[in-house]
Amino acid sequence: MTQHDRLLIIDFGSQVTQLIARRLRELNVYCEIHPYNKVDDAVLTSFAPKAVILSGGPDSVTREGSPRAPESLWNLGVPVLGICYGQQTMMQQLGGLVEHGHGTAEFGRAFVTPTTDNLSILDGWFADGKEQVWMSHGDHVSRIAPGFTVYGTSPNAPFAVTADVSRHFYAVQFHPEVHHTPKGAKLYENFIKLAGFKGDWTMGAYRAEAIAKIRAQVGDAKVICGLSGGVDSSVAAVLIHEAIGDQLTCVFVDHGLLRLGEAEQVVSMFRDHYHMPLIHADESALFLGALEGISDPEVKRKTIGRLFIDVFQKHAHEVGGATFLAQGTLYPDVIESVSFSGGPSVTIKSHHNVGGLPEKMGLKLVEPLRELFKDEVRALGRELGLPASFIGRHPFPGPGLAIRCPGEITAEKLDILRRADAVYIDQIRKHGLYDEIWQAFAAILPMKTVGVMGDGRTYDYALALRAVTSVDGMTADYYPFTHDFLGETMTRIIQEVKGVNRVFYDVTSKPPGTIELE
Repeated sequence: MTQHDRLLIIDFGSQVTQLIARRLRELNVYCEIHPYNKVDDAVLTSFAPKAVILSGGPDSVTREGSPRAPESLWNLGVPVLGICYGQQTMMQQLGGLVEHGHGTAEFGRAFVTPTTDNLSILDGWFADGKEQVWMSHGDHVSRIAPGFTVYGTSPNAPFAVTADVSRHFYAVQFHPEVHHTPKGAKLYENFIKLAGFKGDWTMGAYRAEAIAKIRAQVGDAKVICGLSGGVDSSVAAVLIHEAIGDQLTCVFVDHGLLRLGEAEQVVSMFRDHYHMPLIHADESALFLGALEGISDPEVKRKTIGRLFIDVFQKHAHEVGGATFLAQGTLYPDVIESVSFSGGPSVTIKSHHNVGGLPEKMGLKLVEPLRELFKDEVRALGRELGLPASFIGRHPFPGPGLAIRCPGEITAEKLDILRRADAVYIDQIRKHGLYDEIWQAFAAILPMKTVGVMGDGRTYDYALALRAVTSVDGMTADYYPFTHDFLGETMTRIIQEVKGVNRVFYDVTSKPPGTIELE
């Protein structure tokens, strides 16, 4: 197995720590996020980082008992970059001073200007004499630590950029990981360059290493995989199949809540194209029967989740002798399982398809994607040869169309919704907008409205269209379609989909709304 250069991110609880890792992965650098209170001398020794980044965080360095970096870090002999709270604890621990408030808080856009001295991590900055950054701090450094020099200032942060070049310690008060710091990626690029990273973290290398790891873990045992048809489980299935062939059997649970033609596409791709052993469990009648008369969204989700486990377990037993269960767990799922304070986080994905199954079925886990972010999974999918149209698909929720059908679910409403959604997505693709949008879908509303078609009165369903832009799904804004596009789309839906006579476009952002309706 290749030993990659490794960068350690010590997390102090910032909401955007994952973005640091994503920026570094984009630069082909392998990194991991570890909570500050889980990083001790033993971890530093075993992880053997080539460089360390200290994240931001919500606490105050001035508070007694607030988080600190391990003292042994300063003698590790590797470059260290402190960001926001990371800068402040670096200064405090190395002999500087941090103070609270006093009118020096900064939240939002600010501009940093350079001092007369040059600093390698700022190469390529300050073309116009100043650079936009994103600040979010209440405390401020009032005295830098011995050995440090100031390289950049902002109106409320006189020590916005500081460094002790001789020890390779660098510190910034702003957040270079967010898009609001336009040249933040360049700062990270400069930092890993001075740290001597080879940039050897590629999906081609990961593919080969993951296959070797799967073979070593599984041996000649059988593996079952819950295939949802989404990108994560599909990439995991193709990767595992490449490693162990017919030792893998996929179980595709069709709950009757998929998009138009989706079940057929999944079965065709995996059974006919990849020639994988696949159980197509068409349990749509069971799911729709259990959902009959239910309108509460949480009850819908729990009903679907409970039935999925029962159905998956029933069909998985058909395989016989399986020892492992494959999951499409991603690195954000791993990070979210433990908060920065060391305790369990709130549930992020209550509809996770195979949650609870390993314990219930007595199976060991195979999770070949648990080191990857979503964009890396897509890159791996391309490396494995999955169709580009499939890899680039918008996210689709585990409960499927159930949460795009507020109110009671019926076969009639699902049929209308499938056909309307297909027209909407076809319109988006036809206008070349699909890849600009994070997620787009139609939802059928729990209401009928009066309309006029020809000379007759109609009383049909109203439809809501939703399309959002986002970086990671945590926040989102509506996509600004032209009125011509919306008018054309409305006309097509009403002409081609019987049962709809009114179309709305949802312009709610997240927050205050969510991306899905339920």
